[in-house]
Amino acid sequence: MTRPIPSPAPAMLTLLGEQVPADSRQARQLERRQRMTELVMAEGTMRIEDLTEHFGVSLMTAHRDLDDLIARGLLRKSRGLVTAAPSGLAEASDVYRASQKTAEKAAIAREAAKLIEPGQAIFMDDSTTALQMVPYLGDLAPLTIITNGLTLMGALRGQRDLTLIGLGGELHNWCNAFLGRMTTGEVARLRADTVFLSMSAIDGDVVLHQFAEVVDVKRAMFDAAARRVLLTDHSKFGRRALHAMARIDEFDVVITDQGTPAEIREAIAAQGVEVIVAPL
Repeated sequence: MTRPIPSPAPAMLTLLGEQVPADSRQARQLERRQRMTELVMAEGTMRIEDLTEHFGVSLMTAHRDLDDLIARGLLRKSRGLVTAAPSGLAEASDVYRASQKTAEKAAIAREAAKLIEPGQAIFMDDSTTALQMVPYLGDLAPLTIITNGLTLMGALRGQRDLTLIGLGGELHNWCNAFLGRMTTGEVARLRADTVFLSMSAIDGDVVLHQFAEVVDVKRAMFDAAARRVLLTDHSKFGRRALHAMARIDEFDVVITDQGTPAEIREAIAAQGVEVIVAPL
């Protein structure tokens, strides 16, 4: 008897950190909310009535969208106005990060993938730069990927010959990642060949992030890996954040883009760190 040919799996989209079928009501809803977030972040402040007109939705729908985005820690609303969340939280959100320096991140991710060998175990953080490595990982299988990033888990799920270890813990919607003591405890029981990390700021010789709970997970991965790779575009240099994660000379490799000044690259290399410049 002839077996029926199975229907192809529906195309999927990742929107606001969620994987949904591309041709679905949920995808259209999340895409609108993502564009709404990007618009408010770009403008700083907008009237809710202006958002209803811009997106062609009712006032009730706009409020539902905004309530969801407020719960994700992206926006705030008050007296008919919508504003971006405080800069630290907004900039840490996966939605904001995914929209920044996209060409540089793609170039850095391409170079990062060249450091991986089949059979290795790899820590990857929840950064959007690490997420850009996904298209290259299939050709490097078999691999074991360990991550706390929910978006990355969704992107890797079901890929052939990739063993995915998802780190549990408390899910934080604003960064779409698992954080906290449960997460760091799981990391401490594992060992990996390489860790790929991105941070929000580099001040002098110190690598920093604005949230302690993020630093805790990244540091745990850092300590549990034999080789440590920092993924950073040029905009991170000369910035400050509250919590230090490591000194830059504790990394084995720093991958950056051509926008990073030569004197900064040379200063890092002088500390014994391999510096890779990703061409755009």
